[in-house]
Amino acid sequence: MDMKDIINDARKRMDNAVEDARRKLAAVRTGRASVNLLDNVTVEYYGAPMPLNQLATIHAPESTMLTVQPFDPTQLNAVEKALRVSDLGLNPSNDGKIIRVPIPPLTEERRKQFVKVVHELAEEHRTAIRNVRRDANEHLKKLLKDKLISEDNEKDGLDQVQKLTNQHIEKINEVAAQKEKDLMTV
Repeated sequence: MDMKDIINDARKRMDNAVEDARRKLAAVRTGRASVNLLDNVTVEYYGAPMPLNQLATIHAPESTMLTVQPFDPTQLNAVEKALRVSDLGLNPSNDGKIIRVPIPPLTEERRKQFVKVVHELAEEHRTAIRNVRRDANEHLKKLLKDKLISEDNEKDGLDQVQKLTNQHIEKINEVAAQKEKDLMTV
């Protein structure tokens, strides 16, 4: 591995951390209906847990309602049960063909709880980015120790890795701030 490979690998891993943060933050409830809201719901399907989005079509026909239509109609009750026991605080109802999931407005206390979750998720992903930075820096120091690069090249590499780290942490901060703003908007 040369210096360019180390930096490209670090960039790719940091991009993945930012994307994972976006995905996980999208699943945090804001009071508006979003199909991403149900991303973490799993359903017991013939003895094995399966993600809901692989077992059903999920739509948001209006801002306060989700509809879930299982591909296999015999799983309607299992899907409804999974939605009920999820930690989202939802109360689904089915009409024999489709499950309607009303999204109730969030209380102030619940909003603050979700903001804490957003902060925790953001910090987890900032830590992941810092770990990538640490790994890249260790690889650069090893290249210097093995005399494969000069001290100037190592310093340039460390600076590039730090710039990448700052950019990616800023992206996570922006995504988290937007999610917090969405949560606190009534």
